[in-house]
Amino acid sequence: MIRALVIDDSAFNRVTISRMLESSGTVKVVATAVGGEDGIKQTIRHQPDVITLDLEMPGMDGFSFLRWLMVNRPTPVIAVSSRSSEKSVFKALELGAADFITKPGGRVSIRLEEIQADLVRKIESLPQIRVDNLARRALLGEPSRAPSLAPRGEPSNIDVIVIGASTGGPPALQAILQSLPLLNVPFVVAQHMPSTFTRVFAERLDRLTGYSVREGADEDALSPGCVFIAPGGKQTEIVVEKGHMVLRVTERMPGELYAPSANRLFESASRACGERMLAVVLTGMGDDGARGIERVRRHGGRTMAESETSAIIFGMPGEAIRTGAVQQVVSVGEIPSAILSLCAGC
Repeated sequence: MIRALVIDDSAFNRVTISRMLESSGTVKVVATAVGGEDGIKQTIRHQPDVITLDLEMPGMDGFSFLRWLMVNRPTPVIAVSSRSSEKSVFKALELGAADFITKPGGRVSIRLEEIQADLVRKIESLPQIRVDNLARRALLGEPSRAPSLAPRGEPSNIDVIVIGASTGGPPALQAILQSLPLLNVPFVVAQHMPSTFTRVFAERLDRLTGYSVREGADEDALSPGCVFIAPGGKQTEIVVEKGHMVLRVTERMPGELYAPSANRLFESASRACGERMLAVVLTGMGDDGARGIERVRRHGGRTMAESETSAIIFGMPGEAIRTGAVQQVVSVGEIPSAILSLCAGC
C-alpha cells in the first residue's frame, strides 16, 4: 500500500481526495492536513510515501511547505492546483513537486472527482521516482531571470533537435536551454502536459531562457534559434513543404495514449531530416519515445537519453536505452555540452 498525506485547506477537498485515493485499493491515506504548518507536523509524525499538496493556502502555503520538505524529508509530491494558478504549477515543479494535476472548476469544486483516474495513476507511479534527484534539483534554487547567452551562429550539422519528456521534464528542459548558447537550429519538444498548460510553459521558457519559445501551431515554419512546445492534447509532427520544415498539428486519434507523442514527433522528424537530426529522451514515466528512437537510428539520425543518475523517473529514457538505439546516455547537466559537440561535428 502507498501511504499518502493529503494537504488542503478545504475540508471538502480533503475528504473527496482521500476517498478517491483509497477507492483505488492501492493507496491508504494516513493523515490529512489543513495547511503547510500542519503538513509539516503530519509529515514528521506519519512519514508518508507520497503527498498531495494544495498550493494556495492561508498561512504557510504550498511553496513554503515544499521548500521545507525538500531540505528536511524529501518526499514525492503531486501539486493539486486550480486552473487560475497555472503559472504557480511551474514554480512548484522547480521547488521539488514531482507532478501536478488541476482541480476542475476552481479551488473548491463539486467536480473534483473528475480527476480521480488521473490522480490515482500519478500517485501509483510515484514509487518509481528518484527522490534524491528530486531533492537535488529543488535545492538548485529558483531562476530569477533569463541568462545572457552568447549566440553560436555558425552552421550546424544538425537541422532539428526533437525532445520527448514527461514527469520531471519541465525543469530538466529549462536547465538545458538555460545552459545552451543560442544554436542555429530549431527545437521541437513533446512534453506530456495538459492542453491548458503548454502555452504557459512555453511563455515561461521564453522568459527564463535566451531562446524564442512558443507553443507550436499548425504550419509554423521551423526557424533556427526557436523552440516549439507541442500543444497538449494534440499530435505534432514535422513535415517538409517547398523545401522548408514546418509543423503539422492534428487532433489525437482514438486510442492514442500520449498526446503529444514523442514517438510521432521522432518518426516524422526522421522522415523529414534523415541523418541530420538529433532525438533526445528525457525523464518520464512510460515508454513513449522508444519506438521513435529506433526509427531515428534506422534513418541515420543521432540519439541521446538522460541517464539514471539525474532522471526523476527513468521509465522513458530507460525504455529507449533498452532498444539499443541510443548512442549517448548522459546526465541532464551533461546534455548541453553533448548537444554542442554534435551540432559542431566534434
